[in-house]
Amino acid sequence: MSLFIHSIKELVLTEETPKTFYAGKEMAHISTIKNAWIYIKGDKIFDFGLMDSIPDGFKNTKQQIDASGKMVFPSYCDSHTHLVYPASREIEYVDKIKGLSYEEIARRGGGILNSAKKMAITSEDQLFNDALTRLNEIVKFGTGAVEIKSGYGLDTENELKMLRVIKRLKEYSPLTIKATFLGAHAIPMEYKSNPSEYIDLIINEMIPQVASEDLADYIDVFCDTGFFSPEDTDRILNAGMKYGLRAKIHANELDYSGGIQVATKYNALSVDHLEFTGDAEIKALLNTETMPTILPGAAFFLNMRYAPARKMIDAGLPIALASDFNPGSSPSGNMQLIQAMGSILYRMTPEEGIYATTINTAYAMGLSETHGSISRGKIANLFITKEIPSIEYMPYSFGDNKVEKIILNGKIID
Repeated sequence: MSLFIHSIKELVLTEETPKTFYAGKEMAHISTIKNAWIYIKGDKIFDFGLMDSIPDGFKNTKQQIDASGKMVFPSYCDSHTHLVYPASREIEYVDKIKGLSYEEIARRGGGILNSAKKMAITSEDQLFNDALTRLNEIVKFGTGAVEIKSGYGLDTENELKMLRVIKRLKEYSPLTIKATFLGAHAIPMEYKSNPSEYIDLIINEMIPQVASEDLADYIDVFCDTGFFSPEDTDRILNAGMKYGLRAKIHANELDYSGGIQVATKYNALSVDHLEFTGDAEIKALLNTETMPTILPGAAFFLNMRYAPARKMIDAGLPIALASDFNPGSSPSGNMQLIQAMGSILYRMTPEEGIYATTINTAYAMGLSETHGSISRGKIANLFITKEIPSIEYMPYSFGDNKVEKIILNGKIID
């Protein structure tokens, strides 16, 4: 089946020679085509160009969309979520309003440990149905690929349960989905007096079973104050590497944890959060294959300091922006809002925000060769906007849904 979209006001982030990601000054300028068309064949982008250069064969395509006055963007890639979870945590939100910190809530058994208690009594079918509803919602805002982490099980049975749910979602949803094993999300209460025993459980039992059932694409550790130390993280990532699981790390959300340095040591695909990032951390990240990923929703929701995105880009680093969709610290998977926060909170230009939510997040999921830009041969994941005046309107108008039509894998999603 073919699809021809014509009379496009502006086709955004086009690539004649694809790149895996964009860094530093490269992010300031974006390639677009005004008054454009795009031709999709099967599930891939076949060709695109100016309206005055349409090949004759494309004009008779049975399935056509007139995009007059509208723009076409590559779908968002959300490279960091926890959207398989058993229940919301709005009561903890009230505790935050009253002044309790994230660490204080966690110390008394709230936060991640609260979700873990509920995970143990929630069925796979319920988790699947609830997560599928969330996936359908984020599609409406333009997301075409998403990474989903485990981490609310905190024991072998329930971590595997979460990962099996993610595997079912991969098979059922039109979204491109990557799964990440995050058994090292928090230390369960029963192991508080002996955290190394829980780390042994992750290494000796969880990782081998995750690998034997082929349930995860990546492995992650929450390397931060009150969670897992750099030494703990090193042990866990080393064990995961032996089973072919590449690292993705939570780091430097709560303090200068050393997690960024561990990430680069293990050639992590991404290192995420980064509120505490200084000169040493920037130096460690420069000229590596690790994507610095900022999670604006979490910092905003928790009223925390913001990562120094402007300083990082000016130093020559790439930046990705992801939602961190989860019930405790970022209960939204709306990537249009995340793109807007990039400009509002982090002083990123609209062009930088587009790169940070598409091709750079695709890289942070291991997908930039197939997703994240308008390039021949890539998967045809894109969205058509409503009639909007410019690309600057995307972060400017942060309160409304600017997506009118969604195409995933070359098919129109109703």
